[in-house]
Amino acid sequence: MRARRIRPLTTLLALLTAGGLALAGCGGGGSDAPADEAARTVTHAMGETKVPAEPKRVVVLDTGELDSVLALGVTPVGAVTTEVSAGFPSYLGDRLANTKKVGTIPQPNLDLIAEVRPDLILSSKVRHEQLYDKLSAIAPTVFAETVGKTWKENLLLDAEALGKKAEAEKLLADYRAKTEELGTSLGDPAATKVSAVRFVAGSQTIRAYTPNSFLGTVLTDIGLGRPDSQQGEKTFNSVSRENIGELDGDVLVYSSFGSPDISGEKAVTEGEQWKMLEAVREGDAHRVNDDYFYTGIGLTAANKILEDLNEILRK
Repeated sequence: MRARRIRPLTTLLALLTAGGLALAGCGGGGSDAPADEAARTVTHAMGETKVPAEPKRVVVLDTGELDSVLALGVTPVGAVTTEVSAGFPSYLGDRLANTKKVGTIPQPNLDLIAEVRPDLILSSKVRHEQLYDKLSAIAPTVFAETVGKTWKENLLLDAEALGKKAEAEKLLADYRAKTEELGTSLGDPAATKVSAVRFVAGSQTIRAYTPNSFLGTVLTDIGLGRPDSQQGEKTFNSVSRENIGELDGDVLVYSSFGSPDISGEKAVTEGEQWKMLEAVREGDAHRVNDDYFYTGIGLTAANKILEDLNEILRK
């Protein structure tokens, strides 16, 4: 059967309003229940939202939510990409072949989201707070508070919205067992200081990620040490190219968000200062996959990091 043509979102909202329907009834915080009598109430960063007992058409608006739903066995009908890539994160393989692109993380396309007829939308307040009311007019919408270091809590929230919290708890228990096993195999993991570095297009500085970042939490879970330059409450500290020595560690992992030519990575790693770092001289500087070390922010990405670190740290 040929799919019917979906009206643009602006037209759709106008028709709903004209017909006397309460837009919030489609899923906003404190909204009326969906038609499913078994709807559940989920408490989240924006309030309370009633969601279907078993959402079937999920849209995700950040990489963390994308990772989470796939880890829980749900293929979203719509998802955003990052602003530096036309595709979904490479480590997720071909699992998103039938998922429609609905804009980018900074600019989700509301018309495209409406076209895929979601029954649940997942994102975070830090990313899309200004769009919450409009998204809630399309479908029940659940937001985490923030991203990065809270990825485990976000996974559990997404799982609650999907009706899969028990599965998420089991997956997290498996992850913790893996981190403990890797840490134990290293003997004294705290004695190894791992430097986590990222080059970002458009930035004049280099990012040195702290324990309060996604990657930082994985390193902490293993029990690894961190350089003095990578401490503090921020997600990352900015290091100038003149102070590259601050990036050193016993082991250094680095990547680029965007092209290495544009991010500044190539210019720095080909320079003499970089080559003088002890980790570089000792062969302990490793270029890693940005998609899961820094961009993924989810369980699947965390497990991929563990696989890579198992090889890097046990050489």
